[in-house]
Amino acid sequence: MELQDFANKLKLSKSVLIFCHIRPDGDTLGSGLAISEALKRLGIKNEVICEEPVNEKYMFIDGMREIVTKPSMDYETNIAVDCGDVSRLGSLYDVFFARNKKTFNIDHHISNTRYADNNYIEGTSSTCEIVYSLIKCMGVKVDGRMANDLMLGIYTDTGAFAFQSVTSNTFYVASKLKEVGANSSLIDFNMFKKQSKQRFNLFLHTMGNIRMFLDEKLAVITVLQDDLKQFDADMDMSEGFSSFPLSIDGIEVVLSLLQTKKETFKISLRSSGKVNVNDIARVYGGGGHILASGCMLNGSLEEVIDKLVYTVSQYM
Repeated sequence: MELQDFANKLKLSKSVLIFCHIRPDGDTLGSGLAISEALKRLGIKNEVICEEPVNEKYMFIDGMREIVTKPSMDYETNIAVDCGDVSRLGSLYDVFFARNKKTFNIDHHISNTRYADNNYIEGTSSTCEIVYSLIKCMGVKVDGRMANDLMLGIYTDTGAFAFQSVTSNTFYVASKLKEVGANSSLIDFNMFKKQSKQRFNLFLHTMGNIRMFLDEKLAVITVLQDDLKQFDADMDMSEGFSSFPLSIDGIEVVLSLLQTKKETFKISLRSSGKVNVNDIARVYGGGGHILASGCMLNGSLEEVIDKLVYTVSQYM
């Protein structure tokens, strides 16, 4: 489906419920809020929903406190943003998304399973990069509020324009957002520089216990439930940890294991460029991008590490 066709169909909606993914990040939140503002400009009633409350660190962006965990009414249309598969919607998929006959899905993950009636998938640096074009296709002018929403997603999903997913179009969109008022310095400070003492102490502990495998080409870091308790931290504070070990000379792949409950781990995979970690994540039912992907594994810590180290060895 062409993006213009996607936009035209979405504009026909009388009301829209916009779904962000579980453990929401800047890209899903920014995409959802920007689409919400665009729909409001068109007089289309809408709401942004997420299974989990939005982390306090995002509250410097206007509109974040308006995101709900339950809809206030029945909506004609559902649209998921930045959600590669239905599991990323959590319980909201069965309760709300799947029950609607008119569904949309816009995403930048190449592993997207195209689970909606209308899907637009493009392997850009972020979903917000696509949403900028979507809003233009809808005939809506991007203003300062939408610009901040979109810049949040682009800035965070590219690591402040440091990742290999960044293209000339990424910089073009960012420049257009800056022209209409996006506050990139405010986003940079809040997302990459400002941090609590709890997160700082958790970071030091985690990086002080990096384990190396496969001739020190593979780095493994772990954030366990006990670590969170020790430093009075929450799971969201580990966001961004997985990219740091790539700065170590010789590291080709990083595995970050976040324990979500007993014998359940959220795995983040990062690559320096030589290994396609999307292929590795897909072995375990996950996916994402060539250089950044994720999956979930069950088992004891050492069992999970052993499985992953063996799988990574097959792709090096």
